[in-house]
Amino acid sequence: MGTLGIAVILYIVVSVSIGLYAALRVKNSTDYILAGRSLPLYVTIATVFATWFGSEAVLGMPATFMEEGLGGIVADPFGAGLCLVFVGLFFAARLYRMKLLTIGDFYRQRYGKAVEILVSVAICISYLGWVSAQIAALGLTINLLSSDAISLNQGMVLGLAVVLLYTIYGGMFSVAIMDFIQMIIILGGLLMVAYIVAGRLDGGFMAVIDHASANNKFDFWPDLNLVSILAFFGAFVTLALGSIPQQDVFQRVMSAKNEKTAVRGAVLGGSFYIVFCFVPIFIVYGASMIDPDLLAKHMGEGGDYQRILPEFILNDVPIFVQIIFFGALLSAIMSTASGTLLAPASILSENIFKGMFNLNDRQLLLSLRLSVLIFGLIVLGYAYLSTSAGLSIFEMVENAYLVPLCGAFVPLAFGVYWKRATNRGALLSIAFGVISWAVLEALNFQMADQGEALIIPPQLVGLFMAIVGMILGSLLPKRQKQNVQVELS
Repeated sequence: MGTLGIAVILYIVVSVSIGLYAALRVKNSTDYILAGRSLPLYVTIATVFATWFGSEAVLGMPATFMEEGLGGIVADPFGAGLCLVFVGLFFAARLYRMKLLTIGDFYRQRYGKAVEILVSVAICISYLGWVSAQIAALGLTINLLSSDAISLNQGMVLGLAVVLLYTIYGGMFSVAIMDFIQMIIILGGLLMVAYIVAGRLDGGFMAVIDHASANNKFDFWPDLNLVSILAFFGAFVTLALGSIPQQDVFQRVMSAKNEKTAVRGAVLGGSFYIVFCFVPIFIVYGASMIDPDLLAKHMGEGGDYQRILPEFILNDVPIFVQIIFFGALLSAIMSTASGTLLAPASILSENIFKGMFNLNDRQLLLSLRLSVLIFGLIVLGYAYLSTSAGLSIFEMVENAYLVPLCGAFVPLAFGVYWKRATNRGALLSIAFGVISWAVLEALNFQMADQGEALIIPPQLVGLFMAIVGMILGSLLPKRQKQNVQVELS
């Protein structure tokens, strides 16, 4: 085994050890889910940043930029990053005061048990695509590092096992501590690689900027026609709004030590995410200028553009830079994967199993750990099917938040800001939003076989119908029971 492989193994061993050490601080379910609501600002920023900075930011997003330019990544990082900013500005303070354990608790307190269950199930389902993308990326990375000695599927199993090990025991304490350490590695590693790439180009940093500008890669706004504008807006709101009612976002923000830290951590973490995502984009674009053959190989038919950056690092930079880069890549993926495994497990245990089986806190803690394991195994199967079907990491991530956008965002936003929102309004919102989206999504899928598509993206129709359902259901007068007196003659 080479130096790079040994270094990666040592990194994984240290990561697991730190995660298991953090487990010593877990005494109850609040510690496990929200790290005891004790995180300082710098850790909150790191863990909020790590919410999104995973496989798609390092592997998927740069390749999408290469192909579609700035407009192609409107969903991520712009939508995803602004989601965190919106959470900080409009939701963090109000939700923090409610002392909730999960985002599902909000729906129960505001609307009742039925809404809680429906939204919780929808949120859990949405995580399949997101977590699967991280597991697929771990498999790809391990496959590359082993020079194909370990297959993609075997790499996914190995990567998931590592993340499960420290997440099951340490919960949010392990996630937060690992996020902070891994963020330092990510920043240092990727900035160093970017510096080396710039140094190998005549003109340095500006050579990449000028080349991208000359090839219209900075064109952001869509063409001025209805179809392009709606597609652009639909991609943006999917992550910008659809990921607001998500447990991993809620969990990281609500783990802050106080309300002010929760607000500032979300805004600063989201803003920093948008800015730093351009570092891997710069690296991949610069690498394509240094090695055009690598770009042609993977952007053509039969290629895999997610391999551009890892293969460039393996072939064109010194070993110490390889160690730093793959340490940073594994850090990014593992930090996101651990948080996104913990999130649906928290929802399942707190909002479904706890009431169903009348669990006390000790039993809830056990349920949380078992749920992490079970959901991890489900995700492994979903990741296998997704990669077999040829879905990219970016596609898995972008499709993950359609259900929460249509079924969970409107009840959350109206529940926080509209006093007249009712249980019936929430139920109609969920029904109108999810059903209309699902019907149009199925129709869109059929039309795709004929090379056609709907003018309006299904998720925008679903969002609009969810708003209609909320307003109608909340404003319709309640049916009053009338006491009918029967006179006997």
